[in-house]
This record gives sequence, C-alpha cells and structure tokens, in this order.
Amino acid sequence: MATTNDTLTELADEFDLLGDWEERYRYVIEMGRDLTPLTDAERTEPYKVRGCASQVWLVTEPQGDGTMRFRGDSDAHIVRGLIAILLRLYSGRAPAEILAFDAHAAFATLGLSGALSAQRSNGLASMVTRIRRDAEAAAAAAR
Repeated sequence: MATTNDTLTELADEFDLLGDWEERYRYVIEMGRDLTPLTDAERTEPYKVRGCASQVWLVTEPQGDGTMRFRGDSDAHIVRGLIAILLRLYSGRAPAEILAFDAHAAFATLGLSGALSAQRSNGLASMVTRIRRDAEAAAAAAR
C-alpha cells in the first residue's frame, strides 16, 4: 500500500491537472459523491464531529491488522469531498502513520489552506483532530 505521503503526492498531481479553483471545487465535490453512505444509526450523536458548521459524521473502525478504517458523511457537498480527501489520506493506515502525518502541511500542499473559508478550515481541522484522537486511543490500547 502507498504511504500517506505517496497518496498526498497523487492527490497533489490530480489537483495540478485541474486549472483554477472552480475546477478543483467541482473535483472535490465529485470525490464526495463516491463516499459510501452511512447508515441512519451512524448518522447520530456518537459519530458527530464537533466544530463543523455543517453536519459531519465520522466512523472509526479498527481493523484486525492494526490499521484503522474511516468512513464519513456530511450534509454539505464540499464537506463530503473534504471527507473523501481525508479518508483517502488516513483510511487503511496504522495509528503511528496517522499520528506522524502533518495534515496542515498536506492541506497547504493541495492548496486547500488558502482556498477554504475559515469555517470550512476549522471544520477540516476538527475532523483531523477526531481522526488523530482515535489513532492515539488505538495506539494506547495496543501498548
């Protein structure tokens, strides 16, 4: 499996092929359309991500091989796309790799830092905080 940095490079290359931010936004929204829908039981309080302006749910599933799988959804199209990016970067990774990855630098690499509103940037940071918290808990449980 490709490393998180390899996946970031792939994403950056895909974004570079697109011209302006209008095209990139369309691509991000399209990525969100490919998310597997969550069940009604998963679209509930225990899975809700705090700090997001829109509704965001994130499901963490530790795997038998020590990696973590993430699934998510939102009621906002662009946020669904941002979730798809996060899942592509983080899902299927070991907790140590998740914790070693610099998400803020990744967003800068993709050009998302300057392209998102303050609310969306805060929501994205909240999702990363949740993923990192779950990875820390998994790493602690494995000790």
